[in-house]
Amino acid sequence: MLQGVRILDLGWVLAGPFAGQILAQLGADVIKIEPLEGDMARTIPPYFVDGESSFFLAVNRGKRSVAINLKHERGAAVLRDLVRRSDAVISNFTPAASARLGLDFASLTKLNPKICLGQLIGWHDEGAYADAPAFDLVIQAAGGVMSITGERDGEPVRVGYQIADLAGGLYLALGTLGALVHAARTGKGQQVQVSLFDCQLALLTWQAQNYLISGEIPQRNGSRHPMIAPSEVFAGSDGERFVISPTGEQFFRHFCEVIGHPEIAKDERFATAAARIEHVTELASTLRAIFSKRPAREWLELFEQKRIPAGPVNNVAQALHHPVAELRNMLETLVNPATGNSCQFVGNPFKWFGAPVLGYPPRLGEHTRSVLEEVCGYEPQVIDELVRCGAVGAAREP
Repeated sequence: MLQGVRILDLGWVLAGPFAGQILAQLGADVIKIEPLEGDMARTIPPYFVDGESSFFLAVNRGKRSVAINLKHERGAAVLRDLVRRSDAVISNFTPAASARLGLDFASLTKLNPKICLGQLIGWHDEGAYADAPAFDLVIQAAGGVMSITGERDGEPVRVGYQIADLAGGLYLALGTLGALVHAARTGKGQQVQVSLFDCQLALLTWQAQNYLISGEIPQRNGSRHPMIAPSEVFAGSDGERFVISPTGEQFFRHFCEVIGHPEIAKDERFATAAARIEHVTELASTLRAIFSKRPAREWLELFEQKRIPAGPVNNVAQALHHPVAELRNMLETLVNPATGNSCQFVGNPFKWFGAPVLGYPPRLGEHTRSVLEEVCGYEPQVIDELVRCGAVGAAREP
């Protein structure tokens, strides 16, 4: 879908590179611009394959790597040449760093009036917040999500993966697509700025809306849904956990019949959605006693047969090897062309005709020479000189 669109990905660590990989999954030619020492994500422990961190491998498939020393004048000139021949730039630097590197929108449009800039920042682009650290945990805490995550009487809990960084990357990719459409329609570039903090507020959706309407501050509720009952985790007689969420009166009545207790739906404490919320603790206790009579597997088989919204609480391994993951090609095995070793990766969630199979994540500077020749028209001897003077870095051939 984005074939022929060239995007310079100056993102580092997680949020920016995740956005770049999404755009690559949509077919764009994504050129990852790295410092000569490489993206810091390449060295994050504890798991490595062929010397590259699993953290880096997770979000850099399908890209070409060009190593540039942006502090070197000739390196900065190389980047400017790439900007002149590209459609968009994405980054997750602080606003000050972007301006210092000439990656602000005003500087970029002087080079290419049609260039689009997708800029991911932590907080805000002015005042004390412009350069404030914006680590995922800090944004989760400040953005409210930790206050509604965890057991009711327990401590605030972070989401099990970096939801602030990953949501920021999703919004950055989506915003960049919008800017590209604008440029294609008008012939003029566009800047879109995404704040990690803004994204967390946006994801609060109905939790925020509930507060804005009622003034009641949402609280942690464990796995229990604050507006639907029953909708939480239960366990079978074997201790294995599963979830149920028979939402709506018809589903709830059907659910009660399936578990062999149609009288529950007629109990005035549980007869309506509002009553079930008011008496959710009693309802949960009643269901726990029922579910304790049979193993989780038997309950889940029954729910599947009767089309009850339910499912197991899978660990990561179980989720990756779920039958649907296989049907949807959500695990792919790729061979590292530099070593011949194979590695499994999470597949492309976008399904469309002609979708590319993303290549193995690039070695640092793997495509410096080919990109500068193809995109910028540099002669081999010019690239050799740029490497010698430290303006760019190029990986040796495997």
